[in-house]
Amino acid sequence: MARAFLIVMDSVGAGGAPDAGDFGDAGANTLGHIAATRAAAGRPLAMPVLDGLGLGAAVELASGVRMAGFSAVPTGLWGAAEEVSRGKDTPSGHWELSGVPVPWDWTYFPDTVPAFPPELTALVCRLAGTEGILGNCHSSGVPIIEKHCAEHLRTGWPICYTSADSVLQIAAHAEAFGLAPLLRLCADLAPHLHAMKVGRVIARPFTGVPGDFKRTANRKDFAIAPPAPTLLDWVAGAGRATHGVGKIGDIFSMRGVGKLWKGKSDLDLFDHLDRLGEVAEEGSLTFANFVEFDSLWGHPRDVMGYAAALEWFDGRVAGFLSRLRPGDLAIFTADHGNDPTWRGTDHTRERVPVVGWGASKAIGLRGFVDVAASVAAHLGVAAQGPGRSFL
Repeated sequence: MARAFLIVMDSVGAGGAPDAGDFGDAGANTLGHIAATRAAAGRPLAMPVLDGLGLGAAVELASGVRMAGFSAVPTGLWGAAEEVSRGKDTPSGHWELSGVPVPWDWTYFPDTVPAFPPELTALVCRLAGTEGILGNCHSSGVPIIEKHCAEHLRTGWPICYTSADSVLQIAAHAEAFGLAPLLRLCADLAPHLHAMKVGRVIARPFTGVPGDFKRTANRKDFAIAPPAPTLLDWVAGAGRATHGVGKIGDIFSMRGVGKLWKGKSDLDLFDHLDRLGEVAEEGSLTFANFVEFDSLWGHPRDVMGYAAALEWFDGRVAGFLSRLRPGDLAIFTADHGNDPTWRGTDHTRERVPVVGWGASKAIGLRGFVDVAASVAAHLGVAAQGPGRSFL
């Protein structure tokens, strides 16, 4: 019985979204701009395995950009997909890839200081047992911890911040504040935020001292549940095994996730993926998210770091594909963009590449929901969403 592997390279967009201008992102192109920057530096981006399947062709289809060094004639399944959900965030992208577009408008906090309404700030303080919070603004994680680390250790007040995503993030010292109290705070807050249609409350523990701190691997997302059954539910409901790798359990509130495999880094997660390529059950779905493209390189706007991570990932793909069996399907895609050459620190609205092993065909421009329909068709499971299979 065939197996399926759906692998999300978090934020690895391909440009070209027709509504990018509505988000202030007209012209953003994560892969295209990384490749151009590396080529200008005299060392073209090299991803021969995924390019061989059709990555370069997918980016050119999505955005019209021919990336330097990407000239392979595709041997795999290739195309690009665009999103209809009115967000450029992780839950929207993953849910829609799983067959469920977001049917509501997310709540976003304004880019002001303070960013949070007084009643929400008061709730955080009551649940945390503190007299105040730190931050209360738009920021990325490392700078705001740098700014408030000393005051946090002195007062015990949690560091609260948001972004252009529908999210409330809370950073706290894993020892001085405590990991368990941080997770409890976020869990207690989550129902209130979800009722406001805020997509996620994220716990961001860190250790160390001012000037020498480090965020730990114990990040936890408390995400609002999908509004309808997703691909994971379809497959699990058919009696098949499902495996989540990385953030999948958080993103889907563990719905439809039979076994969850986590790690301290994308390196650990790829080790899980390699192992599942060998041992995952016949007829099973493995759904993986590789977050560090987004968290370590996209948000900090580190072009060269992002490029190196892409090349590392491509090198690991070769070994993973060698573990697959005849009849398997592996699809590599993304949930949104995060162009490291772009202004600000937030996600960018882009089309995403869709590149696959186990089939050889051009699929053209498709919707995110078509990915779910295609995986379901491959597994012989009834699709419950609006997508159309491209297989």
